Amino acid sequence: MRLTGPRKRLPEYQRFENFVAEIQVRTVLQHAWAEIEHDIQYKSAVTIPTDIRRRFMALAGLLEIADREFQQLQDYDKEFTQQARESVEKGELAKVEITSDALRTYLNRRLGPDSRMSDYSYEWTARILRNLGFTNLQELDECLAGYDDDQLNRFLHPTRQGQLTRFEYLLLAAMGDAYIDGHPWGTLEWFRQVNQERLKFFGMHGIETGTYIPPSRGKVALDPKAPAEAGD
Repeated sequence: MRLTGPRKRLPEYQRFENFVAEIQVRTVLQHAWAEIEHDIQYKSAVTIPTDIRRRFMALAGLLEIADREFQQLQDYDKEFTQQARESVEKGELAKVEITSDALRTYLNRRLGPDSRMSDYSYEWTARILRNLGFTNLQELDECLAGYDDDQLNRFLHPTRQGQLTRFEYLLLAAMGDAYIDGHPWGTLEWFRQVNQERLKFFGMHGIETGTYIPPSRGKVALDPKAPAEAGD
C-alpha cells in the first residue's frame, strides 16, 4: 500500500509519497510458527538433523490444522449466537440453550433492556440457571409464566430495581424453596433468611409461590457449590 489522496499532499508526508508499505496480519499461531521458522531457517538445511526437519514439518501441519479449527470455532460461535437471538425473537425458545447472551436477549425481550447489567452478571446468572436444572429458554419461560416482575418489585421496594434483580424475584416466586436450595449461596444463613422473608411477603400480598422444577433436571440433586466454584 502507499499514501493516496490528500494525505500525501501534506508537507510532513511528501517525503513518503513514493514509499510502498506492506502490512501483514496473522494469527497468534501463525506468528508462533513464523518465529520458530525464522530461527531454524537461519541454519543451513545440511546442518539440521533429518529427524528435526521431519518433526519440524509435522509441527507445521499441526499448527495449520489448529489455526483452521480455531477460526472455524470462532465462526461457529458467532453463528450460534446469532441463531439463538433470532430464535428468541421468533419465540422458538425450546431451541435456545441457556447461555449468557441468549439469557440477555430473552430478558431484554421479556423485562425490558437494562444497560447497567454487565456481561459477567449475565454469565453468573446463566450458571445459576444451569445449576438449577434449566437447559433451554422454554423451560425458563414456563417457569416464569403467570408472574409479574413489576408487581413483585413493588411489594419489596419503593423504586424499580434492575433487570436481573427483578428476574431473581421471578425465579424465587416461581420456584420457592427450590430456588433457595439450588442457589450457590443457598447454604448461607443470611441468604436463606432474606429469601424466606421475601416468600412470606409475597404470600401476605396474595402471591401464590410455586414449586417449579425444570423437567430436564430429572433426579439430579442440586449442587449449590457448582456455580460458585465456576465463578471464582
